[in-house]
Amino acid sequence: MVRGGGLSPLARTGADREHVGHLRWKFLTWCADAGIPEVRTLAATIDRWRPEIAAFIDTGHSNAKSEGINRVIKLVARNAFGFRNADSQRLRTRCVTTRRARGHLRTA
Repeated sequence: MVRGGGLSPLARTGADREHVGHLRWKFLTWCADAGIPEVRTLAATIDRWRPEIAAFIDTGHSNAKSEGINRVIKLVARNAFGFRNADSQRLRTRCVTTRRARGHLRTA
């Protein structure tokens, strides 16, 4: 396995592109040498997402919050599939994704 930190700590330290590129090359080489189909698939996925990963390393920002909310909406919509009334389904989805439901607001 590739040792020595990885990409996540680099986002906080502001590492240079050459160092990140070297770590990426080491990781992809390790995946290719592993000979495990799942690891090769992982390497191909990471290589395909390289621009997005580089943007995260450069900025430290991601769309994780919006992706998490979208995941909750889809899950609630699946659970509420049996509702006959579309308004009830929308209301349930909206209630689950509000700040209060996610625990941000603590009311007495």
